[in-house]
Amino acid sequence: MTAGTTPQSPAHAPIQPRRRRRWLRWTIIGVAGSAVLLSALVAAAIKLQPTPAPLTLPATASTPAGPLDGTYRAVAGSTAGFRIQQRIVGLTSDVVGRTKDVTGTVTIADGQATTARLRVGLLALTSGDAKPAPQFGISLDTQRYPDAAISLTQSVTLDPAFSSGTTVTANASGALTLHGIARPVTVAVSLRRDGTNIDVAGSFPVAFTDYSIARPKGYGAFGSLSDHGVAEFLLILQRP
Repeated sequence: MTAGTTPQSPAHAPIQPRRRRRWLRWTIIGVAGSAVLLSALVAAAIKLQPTPAPLTLPATASTPAGPLDGTYRAVAGSTAGFRIQQRIVGLTSDVVGRTKDVTGTVTIADGQATTARLRVGLLALTSGDAKPAPQFGISLDTQRYPDAAISLTQSVTLDPAFSSGTTVTANASGALTLHGIARPVTVAVSLRRDGTNIDVAGSFPVAFTDYSIARPKGYGAFGSLSDHGVAEFLLILQRP
């Protein structure tokens, strides 16, 4: 090589940019594939996760016994809670919260439900798989407002067939106190005598904004929770 000769680049040098582009392409494909796989796994988890059915009257009941009129108390077996729709990677399902901390009384007189005052302990809320549900405790601010309450604001006339053990339905006008705020509600209820007890199942919609409740946190880019839900309950009422 003479002093005036310019060094030549290696023949294979142009290959490097092509390798970088190939590496970048496979990286993008890998990331996209991982995202698809993650979405598929999330979707499968949603489909496979059991969601508790809405609260309804027990499947069977005993023949009515004893007088109907009287004041009944909510006893073991009573349950209350809510369900909120969630949407994740295009799929929808329900998030369900439940508690058995339900107390209160219902009075029946002359074929009417004349009074009802019930308390629901929100600190005992669990998710559908019976695990604690802290995200709802945060939204409901259960440390400041540990209870919800519902009361009857108008008497409900019961179908005469109720006395003999027939399941009857009615729309009850009441008031729900939640997060320290009371609002009127209309509750669709089903009632049936069960031996000396009365079983009552009901539900009604709840808009979180009506009670100044923060919308439950969703799942970032993968999905979200609705800004409203359905409150539901099953009461096992027993006369002392």
